[in-house]
Amino acid sequence: MPSRKLSTYLCGPHSRDGLSVALVVAMLDQALKLWLLFALDLAAGSPVRVLPFFDLVLTWNRGISYGLFRQDGPWGPWILLAFKIGAVALLWAWLAQASGRLTALALGLIIGGAAGNAIDRAAYGAVVDYAYLHLHAAGLNFGWYVFNLADAAIVVGVAILLYEVLRGERAAKGP
Repeated sequence: MPSRKLSTYLCGPHSRDGLSVALVVAMLDQALKLWLLFALDLAAGSPVRVLPFFDLVLTWNRGISYGLFRQDGPWGPWILLAFKIGAVALLWAWLAQASGRLTALALGLIIGGAAGNAIDRAAYGAVVDYAYLHLHAAGLNFGWYVFNLADAAIVVGVAILLYEVLRGERAAKGP
C-alpha cells in the first residue's frame, strides 16, 4: 500500500473553497455573539422580541447539541472542546479528499460552525445560544430549542451532504 503525504490529508482540490466558507461562518458567528453579549447586553435584557415567532434569549449550553451530555465539572468543557477539535480535524481530512465543490462547501459550513462553538467553549466554558423560534397561537404552544448561527451552519452543511448522498453523488463519501 503506497504511503500518502501528510499534505494530501490537509489540502485538496476544493480545500480553499471549504476553508473560506469555514472562516466566514466562524467569523460571522463570533461577531454576532460578541455583539449580542457586549453591545446589546443580551444577558441584561433577555428575552428580546424580534418577530412574533422569534426571540433573542441568552442561554449557556454546557453540553453538545440540544444540551445533551451536559458538563458542569471543571474538566467537562475541556473534554467537549477536545472532542470538537478532533471532529474538526476529521472533517478537514474529509474536505481535503472532497472531489466536488458542493461537498467542500457543506464541509466548510460544518467546520466553521464547529469552530465557532469551540471558540465559545474555550472562551466561556459553554456555547452561547440565543435564537429561539416559537409559535404560540391558535391553540399551538410550540417552542424550538435555543440555537445559534454556528448550529444553523452545521445543520445546513449536514443537509447538503445528505442531499448529495440521496442524489447518489460519489463526492459526499468520507475519506
